[in-house]
Amino acid sequence: MRDRSWHAPALTPLYKTSVTRSPQRAPLSFATTLSEETSPVFGNDTLGPLDNDLIHNFASDPAGAIGPRIVVYGRVIDEMGRPVPNTLIEVWQANAGGRYRHKKEGYLAPLDPNFGGCGRTITDENGWFEFRTIQPGPYPWPNGPNDWRPAHIHFSIFGHAFAQRLISQFYFEGDPMIWQCPIVKTIPTKEAIETLVAKLDMGATIPMDARAYRFDIVLRGRRQTLFENRMEGL
Repeated sequence: MRDRSWHAPALTPLYKTSVTRSPQRAPLSFATTLSEETSPVFGNDTLGPLDNDLIHNFASDPAGAIGPRIVVYGRVIDEMGRPVPNTLIEVWQANAGGRYRHKKEGYLAPLDPNFGGCGRTITDENGWFEFRTIQPGPYPWPNGPNDWRPAHIHFSIFGHAFAQRLISQFYFEGDPMIWQCPIVKTIPTKEAIETLVAKLDMGATIPMDARAYRFDIVLRGRRQTLFENRMEGL
């Protein structure tokens, strides 16, 4: 059985939008259909040559997006530490100024014309993944009078079919704003929060180009990464 106290409760009044979004009745479980369990199947033919390079995949300028360049890498593993190969990972994020490329974005920071803010990659046979991007900026959000989100990158992982999808977000080691965020504070323990923090890895940096962060994703078990949409993992 999963330890559900590891995850944030659905209703957390200090995270104001959770009040209206939290379930009002007991959850119901519906069996998946055959098509949901068997299709579509994602493979390497899904990817374009720059899909895992957010610095250049939207840019018209060869110099690419503006901001501190980083490499994010890691492994997707199960609860036994076994690699999960050939799984599609999607990422999306704000730009270096903390602004998303979204028509309903309300933050006044400028858009970067050379940064789209999304990408994807597929794990190799040993569960490894890597993508290049710029470090996103923090941004204010209308929760309290002066609440800010720490720098973070959203990600999702697909299993063997479209209905098998896990969604979460990770932060960056050393950011003091992590511990002030009302969303982060909904997670009950510091240990659980730290599963969502990418670790700076100076040994994997690209000299004169990009710092590196490692973020491993655990799909199940006691060391499971926290997921927003499915507490029990994949």
